[in-house]
Amino acid sequence: MIELRIATFTFSLLRPTLTGLVLSLCIVWLLSSCTNPTTSKKDGLEQQLSQPLRGVWLTNIDSDILFDSQKTKEALTKIKKAGFNTVYPVVWNDGYTLHPSEIMAQTFGEEFRQDTVFRSLELDPLQNVIDHAKPLGLVVIPWFEFGFSSSYQQDGGHILAAKPEWAARDRQGNILTKNGFEWMNAIHPEVQAFLLDLVMEVMLNYEVAGIQGDDRLPAMPSEGGYSSYTQELYEMQTGLNVPDNPKETKFLDWKADQLSLFAVQLFETVKSLNTDAIVSMAPSVYPWSKEQYLQDWPQWLADGSLDELIPQNYRWDIESYELTLEELVNSYKAAKGPNSSVRFASGIIIKAGDRFNDYSYVKEAIRINRKNGVQGEVYFFYEGLFEQNSFLIDSLATHHYSLTQ
Repeated sequence: MIELRIATFTFSLLRPTLTGLVLSLCIVWLLSSCTNPTTSKKDGLEQQLSQPLRGVWLTNIDSDILFDSQKTKEALTKIKKAGFNTVYPVVWNDGYTLHPSEIMAQTFGEEFRQDTVFRSLELDPLQNVIDHAKPLGLVVIPWFEFGFSSSYQQDGGHILAAKPEWAARDRQGNILTKNGFEWMNAIHPEVQAFLLDLVMEVMLNYEVAGIQGDDRLPAMPSEGGYSSYTQELYEMQTGLNVPDNPKETKFLDWKADQLSLFAVQLFETVKSLNTDAIVSMAPSVYPWSKEQYLQDWPQWLADGSLDELIPQNYRWDIESYELTLEELVNSYKAAKGPNSSVRFASGIIIKAGDRFNDYSYVKEAIRINRKNGVQGEVYFFYEGLFEQNSFLIDSLATHHYSLTQ
């Protein structure tokens, strides 16, 4: 029986209308688990994490496999035959859930219950992936890609239009924007509760192996921290005035610490529902991740707030890839502690727009990974495995990942 720790649930942060919904879902899940008991080995999670990770991200951008059930089935079958074992389908993008969400409907209105394209198709892509992945034995870990970002080049989109108090602010008082992405205030308790609600909803409604954050969860551009709420909290906790420089050391460290505390809360929330669930994180590379997006993932490791770490070692030349990987491995080893079972894998970019890393690059990346004791990798993203990239998947299957090897 999966251990439940409902008593540790962080309901105090949930808005009243959502608390009832999530509590009801918890009760239904608990009753279901009692009437349909399953056994779970105490070391089941550790056993799974001890396996080499061979994963791929599934996107709804520049890819059509999530928009049609048959294409999803064909894609997952190809992945499995090539020796992959895990898929990370996107579930949260540009202010919408790709699956139907009661949380979104209650918070922003019925028209925002689901991404408009998938709603018009009457398709739940997450359930579709699960239905086709389960018979194949593929692990499914939903990827909350947009994290604390509200929108892309939409002035905050419908989220900040409805909840302006949720906006992160820069030094000039504008909505915090970086590289075209507008941001919610990742330090605000209502914003944190909202993201936790979305995560809990997926955990309770879908048969998934865990959840994944990335370079936007938990994250916020370090130029932020100037909303009235954040300034008041900083001054209350430190006794200091908020500096004009958003990257002043004490201020930046404090902001990063707030996100590290959220990482702990996210981990505990997921584990309260299923102790065997994998809390996966795919942050940016450290220390750039902290300096630019407040992602102090060595602290997450020290706090024990993740099960799987997949830094996005996205480089277009193999020399930079190797140098960065060595730095990442050193940071991982220094922070995780001697008894940690956190699985480490490297995120490898194989496609971005019309740019590709082909097999000549990838085989060297795999060699470098093994040389540094890294036994797994996750590829961004699915479309880079096929004809656009000289059928990279065939080379991986033949020389690296074949189930017969």
